[in-house]
Amino acid sequence: MPKMKTKSGVKKRFKFTATGLVKHGVAGKRHRLSSHNAKYIRTNRGTSVLSEADAGHVRLWAPYGLK
Repeated sequence: MPKMKTKSGVKKRFKFTATGLVKHGVAGKRHRLSSHNAKYIRTNRGTSVLSEADAGHVRLWAPYGLK
C-alpha cells in the first residue's frame, strides 16, 4: 500500500502538542492592525488551541502527525 499524504497546507499552519491537541496561529494579525483596538491585538497574540471538532479534521489531514 502507498503511504497516505499529509496536506501541504496543514504542515505550514498547525502543530501538535505532546498531549495531542492542535495548535494554530490566530487569524487577523497580518495587516491593517490600525483598525483593530489594542485589546483585540493583545488577546490574539501567539497561538491558541483548536476546538475538538476542528482538530478532528486536522488529524485526518495529517495521518502520521506533525513535528
